[in-house]
Amino acid sequence: MKTQTRAVVIGGGIAGCSTLYHLTQEGWTDVVLVERDELTSGTTWHSAAQVTNFGMNQTMVGLKTHSINLYKELRDDADYPVGYNHGDGGIRLANTEAQMEGYRHFASMARGMGVEYEVLDAQECARRHPLISTDNLLGGLWDGNDGDIDPASLCQALARRARKAGAEVYRNTPVTGLTQLKDDSWIVHTDKGDIACEVVINACGYRVNEVGSMMGVHHPVTSMEHQYMVTEDIPAIVEAGHRMPLLRCPISDYYSRQEKNGLLVGFYEQDCKTWGMDGIDPHFVNALCPDDLDRVMDVLEGAFERMPALMDVGIKSIVNGPITYTIDGAPLVGPIPGKRNAFCIIGLRAGLGEGGGHGWLLAQQIVHGEACYDTWCIDPRRFTGHTNVELNALKAIEDYQNEFRFHFPNEHRPAGRNAKTTPLTPVLAAEGAEFTVVNGWERVEFMKPTPDFHVTHGFKFDESFDVVAGEVDAVQNAVGICEVNGFNRFEITGEDRHSFLDHMICGRVTKKDGRVGLGYLLNHHGMVKAEATVANIPASDRGPARVWYGSAAAAEFHDMDWLQAHIGDADVQIRSLTNDQTILVIAGPKARDVMQAVSREDWSREAFPWLSVRECFIGFSPATVLGVSFSGELAYEIHIPNASLFAAYTALRKAGEAHGMKMFGALAVDSMRMEKGFLHWKADLLTEFDPFETGLDRFIKMDKPDFIGRDALVKRQADGPTKKFVTLEVNNTYARAYGGASVMVDGKVVGTISSGDWGHRTGLNLAYAFVDTDMPDTVEIDMLGEMVAATVIPAGPYDPDYALMRG
Repeated sequence: MKTQTRAVVIGGGIAGCSTLYHLTQEGWTDVVLVERDELTSGTTWHSAAQVTNFGMNQTMVGLKTHSINLYKELRDDADYPVGYNHGDGGIRLANTEAQMEGYRHFASMARGMGVEYEVLDAQECARRHPLISTDNLLGGLWDGNDGDIDPASLCQALARRARKAGAEVYRNTPVTGLTQLKDDSWIVHTDKGDIACEVVINACGYRVNEVGSMMGVHHPVTSMEHQYMVTEDIPAIVEAGHRMPLLRCPISDYYSRQEKNGLLVGFYEQDCKTWGMDGIDPHFVNALCPDDLDRVMDVLEGAFERMPALMDVGIKSIVNGPITYTIDGAPLVGPIPGKRNAFCIIGLRAGLGEGGGHGWLLAQQIVHGEACYDTWCIDPRRFTGHTNVELNALKAIEDYQNEFRFHFPNEHRPAGRNAKTTPLTPVLAAEGAEFTVVNGWERVEFMKPTPDFHVTHGFKFDESFDVVAGEVDAVQNAVGICEVNGFNRFEITGEDRHSFLDHMICGRVTKKDGRVGLGYLLNHHGMVKAEATVANIPASDRGPARVWYGSAAAAEFHDMDWLQAHIGDADVQIRSLTNDQTILVIAGPKARDVMQAVSREDWSREAFPWLSVRECFIGFSPATVLGVSFSGELAYEIHIPNASLFAAYTALRKAGEAHGMKMFGALAVDSMRMEKGFLHWKADLLTEFDPFETGLDRFIKMDKPDFIGRDALVKRQADGPTKKFVTLEVNNTYARAYGGASVMVDGKVVGTISSGDWGHRTGLNLAYAFVDTDMPDTVEIDMLGEMVAATVIPAGPYDPDYALMRG
């Protein structure tokens, strides 16, 4: 066994084998996989092994397409062919119009990735799958690439190819410990000796937290028991003369695929069961949980109604084994938060179908620092600090119970709520707040006009439309107040703080005390990595001279990792204040009057101009106030220690009574930021595009001699842009354009929507999109199955001169 290698992959299922193979494809051949038993001895061996192209966003569609193409290549390998039934087709059923609208959106989104879905009516569903009934069926979504694969031969084929490229695989080699050295390299301890390596990858399936504990981390992954059965031969299948399509049914919570001349039928019962929360027997290898068909009888009855042929056939075998879920149902593929040279590929509940793509994207991140797609939707750092075993279990149960029911826009399911709150959460709830969830934080979405007010979830404008319009009107014509909790806030101190940030940011950010600037951080490929508000706070009795670095609520672990990785020998210290303070925003033409009523400071335009920062008191609550605006109106961003938050809120509300102050929420904020041309991190600011392609020209200073990504950006400039960022006016009044929808010209995809919303102040239906550089100004958007005309307009149609923000 080697004692030194470049990377060690721990785990020999689909995640580990795919990662090992793809590392060799990216140029790292001195790599090793260690497996405690035999390859595929965990969840992989008993997987139902469905391989679909369906995904909830373009990154997921893209990685699944890679899996399918790779699996077809492996199937056709004459030396070691893999058993792969590709192209059987698959249908996701629906019995509501809202579900059908979702399918139409997903079809538009997939088209931008070169994948074609079909939206079928009920009769066509039955024609393509003759075993199903059309009772209580409206239609479905057809994926022509759907199929299934043999798990064992797939993993063996990947390992075989990795070995041929130079990798080594050590079976029956349990990892007993992990030690990180001062240079951030690792020692992997096994029962057969130690292996020193640069990088370690946790690909341990349901044993993920056994290895996680060896490096002092907890991963938000919980296992669920999952049962499927295999039937005896079904005469209708024998007589059909072709393989049956796969079926996924959110109506009755089951799936099916052909298995020889019968069916494999799997269940997602409501009375579901977690597994392994109190530890896993070390001898649980190639093992299953006890059968428990009584638990799935309600689902089985629904399957009988949809597929009556099941009632006349016997059961050949039953499988009940653990599968892994994360806190939001999506995998964790990427850097492990707070660790150097440590990665994971875990929580793959659909591992066989997706594993080829996940290993592909992870290998790119390890070798090149980024993948070809923005991978935030699967990034392990998208959760920050609120995850634990109990919360993970609640969310895993909820996801399991809703396996085939996608989230509607602005749908926030009940499990695990109130994970992160502030002293104002119960106050705002009592005032009628409807809450959204942002990285676990309960944040006001809008204020309900009556206690029994509710919205109908779907893809069209709902009952909240007029409510949000009223909140925006208050901000535009009087004054509104909004709580922004969870906003990422770092305090950066040290003599080198300004030069450090100058190196990190691609533009010029003011170093002057009392001033605020906006900057963008790039990765080493010259692509957009992060967005930050930088505020220079002079020394006071509250602390030394320091910089506040503020970014999106979900960016805390992501940005901290990036900043810490580049400090080097600089005199820079970074401390997170994210969970210690909360922002109250007051915005509108009367905002200055409110501030003057609650603080002894001078809030005139001359004394506190736009882009200023000041320490003060709001009433008697200590506060740090920034003169910035995401709404486009005169606004103040008031940072308050949580211990004083209620007192500051009370003072501001009291002062606002004379000026008609109203609460406004996240939906109003999103509407107003679209009108101003402001971008949203990980919706419009993506690692797939450079800052010029993203329309951030004014924030880039190429005459700076040194910033991260500069050399790559110079080369990209020379090569010319591949896309451009545009603002579109959408010609409809019934729905916004959702991220992922395809922008079309003459039936050809020319771009993709990144954000969309109705602008209540301008009366415009607005959308942002990344499009081909030669795209004309008049296009169509594939919106919910309808081609809707759209026109390119100048960015930020509301107050384009920024006069209102300047006060």
